[in-house]
Amino acid sequence: QLQLVESGGGLVQPGGSLRLSCTASRFTLDWHAIGWFRQAPGKEREGVSCISRSGGSTNYADSVKGRFTISRDNAKNTVYLQMNSLKPEDTAVYYCAARYSYCSGYVDDMNYWGKGTLVTVSS
Repeated sequence: QLQLVESGGGLVQPGGSLRLSCTASRFTLDWHAIGWFRQAPGKEREGVSCISRSGGSTNYADSVKGRFTISRDNAKNTVYLQMNSLKPEDTAVYYCAARYSYCSGYVDDMNYWGKGTLVTVSS
């Protein structure tokens, strides 16, 4: 069973920062575009950011542009999401997902998912 594992979530005050990590077991991430998605209580899962297989192309949801940065280290088989200037509306469970193709912000396009890590932004 191919599996993604997220880590790095937690409780942070508004304006603070967190770095999420996504690693994989039993397969190499560098064959896949990797996306970060999030799901807030009572809302649908939405795309946050995506990075291409090489890392040369990235995209972001308008709501996080300028605050979040996605990156990957294929040697470590890890993708990161650096989140700065966090807001209460960023509170959600964050998931990483892999797609054996190009980036996509659509949930149904992704092939593999992690179980998520909770990010809570609150004072």
